Amino acid sequence: MKWLKTLYVQVIIGIVLGILLGLLFPPANSLTLFGHTFNATDLQPLAEVFIKAIKMLIAPIIFCTVVCGIASMGDLKRVGRVGLKALLYFEIVTTVALVIGLVVANVVEPGAGVELHATAKEASKLGEYQAKAGDTSTKAFLMNIVPKTFVGAFTDDSVLPALFLALLVAVALCQMGEKGKPVLDLLQSVSEVFFKLVAIITRAAPIAACAAMAYTVGSEGPGMLVKLVKVLACVYVTCGLFVFVVLGSIARWNGFSLWKILAHIKDELLLVLGTSSSETALPQLMLKLEKAGCDKSVVGVVIPSGYSFNLDGTCIYLTLAALFVAQATNTHLTLGQQLVLLLVLLLTSKGAAGVTGAGFITLVATLSTIDTGIPVAGLALLIGIDRFMSEARAITNLIGNTLATLVVAKWEKEFDPEKGKMLLR
Repeated sequence: MKWLKTLYVQVIIGIVLGILLGLLFPPANSLTLFGHTFNATDLQPLAEVFIKAIKMLIAPIIFCTVVCGIASMGDLKRVGRVGLKALLYFEIVTTVALVIGLVVANVVEPGAGVELHATAKEASKLGEYQAKAGDTSTKAFLMNIVPKTFVGAFTDDSVLPALFLALLVAVALCQMGEKGKPVLDLLQSVSEVFFKLVAIITRAAPIAACAAMAYTVGSEGPGMLVKLVKVLACVYVTCGLFVFVVLGSIARWNGFSLWKILAHIKDELLLVLGTSSSETALPQLMLKLEKAGCDKSVVGVVIPSGYSFNLDGTCIYLTLAALFVAQATNTHLTLGQQLVLLLVLLLTSKGAAGVTGAGFITLVATLSTIDTGIPVAGLALLIGIDRFMSEARAITNLIGNTLATLVVAKWEKEFDPEKGKMLLR
């Protein structure tokens, strides 16, 4: 029974149990135990606590990893080269993702013939998203990169302030030479402490996965999936095709096996599936990529920036969801209007980095600022299944950033084929 002790098996069991609890004990069919009424949605705090516990460690880990990686390398020109190559890769691949979403939505037409009406609860929730959408402007995005205080970089929802601060500290340590070595050694030790904390917290992942799935299935119910099954299937199938065709081709061209990469990060994939958040897997992913042969400095630059600029799954969702709402509300879009939508989403998909519910908020912000004729109120139709679609987005984002790190490391000749032979074709 050793297999029961492995994390990915425990997470699978947690997910299955969560689905069963959600189906058996929704709010309409509560269970009374010891005088207390219980239903599946009451488990939500367990998932939220786990996600918060992981997120509180992300900024310090990024800071320590980036500073140690860059400062120990000592070549700032090489760091700049890594960053530019990563950003170029991100822009090309996310553009492909947006175009694929646009093409699939036009061919399949998931919103055609859909006659749904948003409930009062969904309309109310849309108002909350619209309020948050005001924070996604390019100006606000750029201003939020620089933290208000040194400590503020570690308390922000976005990883960008911690990355920005880490780059500055790394440059300072490089310029200090030997005088900066004691600080570098201290940060190396602190980094090991944080990764150990992640390992401890991750033991609770099966419980978090169970709680998250129970809440999602219990609160929305299978009925919601049936009503919007076409657009839901569209997102999952399109994300799957993108991963295995587009990312698979990129992996193959660079000498990697996509199947071997997926097998290597299976624990992280299941963790993301259970929690619907790719951030929960970030610390373990960085550690795994280092052990798989990627240079620490490359991992430290590509992964944190990728979590803000390389959101392939979110990009697919954005164009698919926008055209679904247009079709469901009988709003005809010309080719020109669709191209304008695509161009605006290229920018706004980066501007919501670090915002909770970033994909949906970006969509609200985009449709509110450009004149396409798509009613923003129509997005309320998607709120009920957004949680289910967020799993496809998060998994695709995780795979995309894993491959991006491997590819950039190989381009920079910072990939050790001996350590990473398990990922090669």
